[in-house]
Amino acid sequence: MPFDFKPDGVLPEVIHVQPKRFGDTRGWFAETFRADVFAEAGITEPFVQDNHSLSAEKGTIRGLHFQIAPQAQAKLVRCLKGRILDVAVDIRKGSPRFGKAMSVELSASNGAQLYIPRGFAHAFCTLEKACEVAYKTDAYYAPSRERGIAHDDPDIGIDWPIEPAQRILSDKDKMLPRLAELAEVPELVGGAS
Repeated sequence: MPFDFKPDGVLPEVIHVQPKRFGDTRGWFAETFRADVFAEAGITEPFVQDNHSLSAEKGTIRGLHFQIAPQAQAKLVRCLKGRILDVAVDIRKGSPRFGKAMSVELSASNGAQLYIPRGFAHAFCTLEKACEVAYKTDAYYAPSRERGIAHDDPDIGIDWPIEPAQRILSDKDKMLPRLAELAEVPELVGGAS
């Protein structure tokens, strides 16, 4: 099998995906996605959009982002250049893990990927300069359905590896509400899985 799949220890719906690399004197080769093998592992969403970002500076945080139904998104994330701390937060109302976060380092050198299902917010923090991140989504980007949560929400308590004064965020991400502010609005954080 060209991939290893492992449920996360904190959020088991989030799946760590490790593509196997086949190397020789020229370098290595790896499959990064294969629908039939992913389906055997329970990841059956038909991915419809690929996204690619460059973050120029270390300490750039993008997120916590998600889309609401009917354009909620599952994502398959990987780092093409550099290193990132990739983060998922359970935002499913009624989940026993609501508000819990997990994180993992994804890098160009380790080749690891993270599958984040619908019902989870996503963010990443760059651990070095000039990081490139690519991810697949199973729903198209829909600006009217896009939502977010403050990256530093104390109720979630993400252990970011960058001090607050060194973090670089978009103006939009600086204004995101806390999860508790969204939790009272069922259509924002409800039922996607």
